[in-house]
Amino acid sequence: MRRLILWGVGLVFIGILVAVAFVRGAGISAMRDPWPLEERVARAGWRFMIPREIRDATNPVPATAEVIEEGLEHFADHCAVCHSNDGSGDTAIGRRIFPRAPDMRAEGTQRLTDGELFYAIERGIPWTAMPAWETGTPEGALESWKLVRFVRHLPALTAEELTAMEKLNPKSAAELARDRDIDEFLKGSGPGAATPKKGGHVHK
Repeated sequence: MRRLILWGVGLVFIGILVAVAFVRGAGISAMRDPWPLEERVARAGWRFMIPREIRDATNPVPATAEVIEEGLEHFADHCAVCHSNDGSGDTAIGRRIFPRAPDMRAEGTQRLTDGELFYAIERGIPWTAMPAWETGTPEGALESWKLVRFVRHLPALTAEELTAMEKLNPKSAAELARDRDIDEFLKGSGPGAATPKKGGHVHK
């Protein structure tokens, strides 16, 4: 028995040495793909640690058109920068974090319980780029439950909804200035705007 234990310890030690030799000097980057089973093990570990009462919680918010609209507006303003308006995760940030932002329309996310989705939004997910949005208020929790409803709606998102979300996405100072210049130009008061000429003609 003692010999078997020693053999087991020796094999584990050899395995560690091989792993160290394999990864040493290989570089590290948030752009790499997960190793085989890495993502699955990480997800299983995260789900295992969620309190049962939260994992099995029922969403107290009804799936009404108004709730979906509120969730859409919140998602476009707070979440789309990483997750994209359509939930695909195909954004400049979503592609460059590790692990990459998941496709929230896919089975991996949609098969999570409502409670698990709520927990991810409220508490965040350690060792990922997902922050915790918990405010400690009933209003904040309600907003998270509405987002859960919208996440469920993502696979059925329409082209009209995507267009509406684009208008709600946060804009940089440069984008705001560009939009302002365009508005001023169209109103005839910006740089290069057309000015009326005597006789009714227009010149620039």
